[in-house]
Amino acid sequence: MSRLHLLVSATVALALLLTPVARAAGVRAQLQTFFQANLTSTDYQKKLFDRFARSYRQPGAKHVPKPGQRTVVQAVIGRDGKLVTTLVSMESGSKGWDEAALKAVKKAAPFEPLPDSYTAPTLEVHFHVSWSTGS
Repeated sequence: MSRLHLLVSATVALALLLTPVARAAGVRAQLQTFFQANLTSTDYQKKLFDRFARSYRQPGAKHVPKPGQRTVVQAVIGRDGKLVTTLVSMESGSKGWDEAALKAVKKAAPFEPLPDSYTAPTLEVHFHVSWSTGS
């Protein structure tokens, strides 16, 4: 992941429907995106993250992984904004959670075309969905 950097300095958590017990315990889903370091357009990064976040739907309680677990979906986006490839490169231990993350990436596509300032033919993005405790 040395070629990638964090889009958002603070972790962005979605407002999800959680059980009162989970809310009280400070447990929540967190979404993050990591981009190739040579993509300098923060506007493009934000738009891509926002599309992903809007398309994510948390699976039911039976599919929630243990706190601290994450799914990583690795995607390659073409110049036209279409997905070239997607794969789950890190599993959370919950098939339903992993499938929800992959489905969100696919549903968010196609993305906007890559910015003119980014000259490579494709862009690699890592989408992280974790189940975390904390503030």
